[in-house]
Amino acid sequence: MRIIGGRFKGRVLKGPTTSAIRPTSDRLRETLFNILDHSYDDPIREANILDIFAGTGAIACEALSRGARFALLIEENKAAQALISANLNTLGLTDQAQIQRRDARRLGPLTRDAKFGFAFLDPPYGQGLVTPVLESLHKGGWLEPGALVVIEESAETPLILPASYRLVETRTYGETQLLFARYQEGPRDA
Repeated sequence: MRIIGGRFKGRVLKGPTTSAIRPTSDRLRETLFNILDHSYDDPIREANILDIFAGTGAIACEALSRGARFALLIEENKAAQALISANLNTLGLTDQAQIQRRDARRLGPLTRDAKFGFAFLDPPYGQGLVTPVLESLHKGGWLEPGALVVIEESAETPLILPASYRLVETRTYGETQLLFARYQEGPRDA
């Protein structure tokens, strides 16, 4: 695994030693960031970003390399957290990123001043985690109005977005789909 673009282009990241952590491939990551640059007017630069089910932290590291202001990485797995920490340390990004161990389906209210303009969700495929995480982000007030949310999921898994998200497009790459949605702030029912 390596950083594809930005100030750390070409730098190598530590990868998982177990199949319990499934990182986004270099090729798909490159495709994703090309789409963001060319179709979405570079929503990463100067943004606060969320990397949920962060795994190795490669998405957040790539975003920070390309000019994101801050990255919050949500990851429950202890081995993955250690991997993320090692990758952030290697790139000298510990002052621009924070790792939180928590259940993304139960985030609770946002406890920081700045909301997030971009979120990337890469849950374990086919486990029905996308909808509860999106609902948790909405109920907790985590996202800026109009925030771009990208979801990586198995191409075979149908995704249903809560009412507070508007589907923009879905792109399929082999066995993987990338779904792009915009957050539409609305009432937060308890």
